[in-house]
Amino acid sequence: MNTKQLKGHIGQIVTLKGWVANRRESKTVVFINLRDGQGMCQCILGLEGLGEGLFQTAKTLGQESSISVTGKVVEDTRQFGGFELNATDLKVYQNAKDYPISNKEHGIEFLIDHRHLWIRSRRQWAIMRVRNCITYAIHNFFQGQDFVQMDAPIFTGNAAEGTTDLFETDYYGKPAYLTQSGQLYGEAMALAMGKIYTFGPTFRAEKSKTRRHLSEFWMIEPEMAFCDIFENMDTIESFLRSVVQEVLEKCPDELKILNRDTSNLETVAKKFPRLSYDEAVEILKGNQDVDGKNTLLTIEEDIKENAVRIIEIEEDIAQREAAIAAGGMKKGAINFNQNKIDTLKQELKQIEEDQRNMPQWLESARNFEYGNDFGGSDETVLTRLFDCPIMVYDWPHEIKAFYMKRNPDDQRFARGVDVLAPEGYGEIVGGGERETSEEWLVEKINEHKLPMDVFQWYLDLRRYGSVPHSGFGLGLERLVAWICKLDHVRETIPFPRYYGRLEP
Repeated sequence: MNTKQLKGHIGQIVTLKGWVANRRESKTVVFINLRDGQGMCQCILGLEGLGEGLFQTAKTLGQESSISVTGKVVEDTRQFGGFELNATDLKVYQNAKDYPISNKEHGIEFLIDHRHLWIRSRRQWAIMRVRNCITYAIHNFFQGQDFVQMDAPIFTGNAAEGTTDLFETDYYGKPAYLTQSGQLYGEAMALAMGKIYTFGPTFRAEKSKTRRHLSEFWMIEPEMAFCDIFENMDTIESFLRSVVQEVLEKCPDELKILNRDTSNLETVAKKFPRLSYDEAVEILKGNQDVDGKNTLLTIEEDIKENAVRIIEIEEDIAQREAAIAAGGMKKGAINFNQNKIDTLKQELKQIEEDQRNMPQWLESARNFEYGNDFGGSDETVLTRLFDCPIMVYDWPHEIKAFYMKRNPDDQRFARGVDVLAPEGYGEIVGGGERETSEEWLVEKINEHKLPMDVFQWYLDLRRYGSVPHSGFGLGLERLVAWICKLDHVRETIPFPRYYGRLEP
């Protein structure tokens, strides 16, 4: 029996096995929030129901003690999950003591050092449940569209986009690299199977510790034969819409734990705006409005509104802290106000960070140099005018990968597309149409100073039955971060690996 199955057993005696998430007690009752990996259930362990011996044992249980509780299932909509268990028996597997992660606030480095324990917490549990749902939804979409899942090698002899951020290793005396992307192999597989997708780990040796970067992450990379950039964009839009809607349907409790405003995800039902690079630059620089809104004026207004909100939050926190300090408040009211204070402090931290960064965002947008790639702040400013993901396509070919097809109507541009998520999350998908000309590919390989010999197999794909084909790559962790509205991708994966972090 697990907590997800309680609904069908109201009034019955069942046994739950799990861990003590937290415990509180009165003279004759111990209240335990039991977590079992599927959910949570409040267990009421009374002196009368358990007897003196087991009741005294229940009073000694430390956080994360492993136990089983037998009792009667009672419906209670006030509780998380909607049920509680009136205990008649208790078994202790281990009485854990001095659990290092408490309800007090811990620093991020401390939590990352204890990641093996931190993932047990309610918030991290919810994130991992959403990640699992996203993974399942990804497979649902592609399998439902007749894609074949294929696997690209992790050891490669060449780079997909360049050699500056590769992890090099020894492969039986020969240099090899951990893959940056399975895309090139995906192209070969698509020309065999028609439509394929790969889903596996990829590696980037970037010495970056920003909130968007990991050294090891999971990529979803579909490739489609007989597909141009516009059909590719149609697929991307349908894919993202399907995945997000499935998460909204299956993970309402998890998103509630994360305090996620789901109305900001429901907008995926809208058609995604599609902007050429030229249009996007004009909007970014404030030279072109969107539905009467201007990027620069909107950010300036955000700065003013944030200043007012900072004062409101500080006053609210001060009033609640004073009320607690004055005494006389019931324990339940103290807990409510303390939780509210913690939430307000998190909001304040984010707003203050935005206030520090927004002047730089404005400066970058005003002075953006045409022909450059968008930085993180540029993506944030650009997407501020939209409440759903947007697609930016037809980029200057100099800033895109060597395999991108040139726009046949304007050779200055490559037929690439980036999907930018709203709420400051930026690029979550990168893709485009692939170059079919062997001549053009050879020129671009030389231009990027890549070793021609290791790409001969790739050039074979243009020599034997070349067709228009397209694909894209989506970083799972960035998608999880956006859907859960997380500050950093390190929370999106069970054990993150990034610059300077190899343990636990």
